[in-house]
Amino acid sequence: MNIAVLSGKGGTGKTTVSTNLAIAMNANYIDCDVEEPNGFIFLKPDNIKKRDVLTEYPFIVEEKCSLCGKCVNACQFNALAKVKEDIILFEKICHSCGACEVACDKDAITFKKRKVGIVEEGNYKNLKCVRGLLDIGEPMAVPVIRNVLDSIPEGTNIVDCSPGTSCNVVNSLKYVDGAVLVTEPTKFGLHDLNMAVQLVKKFNIPFGIVINKSNSDEKNEVIDYCMENNIKILAHIPYSKDVAKIYSRGHMLYDTEKYKNMFDKIVFDIKEVLPWK
Repeated sequence: MNIAVLSGKGGTGKTTVSTNLAIAMNANYIDCDVEEPNGFIFLKPDNIKKRDVLTEYPFIVEEKCSLCGKCVNACQFNALAKVKEDIILFEKICHSCGACEVACDKDAITFKKRKVGIVEEGNYKNLKCVRGLLDIGEPMAVPVIRNVLDSIPEGTNIVDCSPGTSCNVVNSLKYVDGAVLVTEPTKFGLHDLNMAVQLVKKFNIPFGIVINKSNSDEKNEVIDYCMENNIKILAHIPYSKDVAKIYSRGHMLYDTEKYKNMFDKIVFDIKEVLPWK
């Protein structure tokens, strides 16, 4: 059972929910927010092993190349350009799709590999913790995310997605059975929550919502939205200095009794909302 935790925007508390939920569910923690993977700060896994993430890019054999430009025309990502007597490759925007190789009738294109990031795996007690880290200067996170998820452990996994609703999130959702959406009770939070809701609906993924920085005694636009659209609210995480202190020290909310009970209830509600298996 793979459960995505995502948010329409950054800063909603997605990683806070992900890490504490992993402990509450006795689930493996998979950090796919590869541009800013913060989950290990809280879980502090040990016995960490690393592996490189490599991606392919085309290499043009000059002796065979006729400069016909067919490879340039075939590339939908503008990673190839023909200038005078040369074909230039912009390797960082190449998607490794192979269209250029198919288009070339001179057999002048081969592929090489280059490093774009790493994957780290460790243990928190009996749980596996995995995260991807995109190399500085690399513009595309998807190859690292796919590498993380292609080797996802068996059992229950909490998948901490990238913020937003970009292709980074879309590629993560292909691997999950359910989702928890984290938002905050503001107009910005509601705007981006709606985009995240439409995304998981498009994938036909069952979901519930956690409202962070919330005062559950007061009605707000997010609560109204959930009621109007018949969306299950799994929990309200209070907007309090106590939560901020625990978080800022890199500690787990689950280690505090009242928040432990809150996350235990989220787990109970998740199993009612999602098709548990």
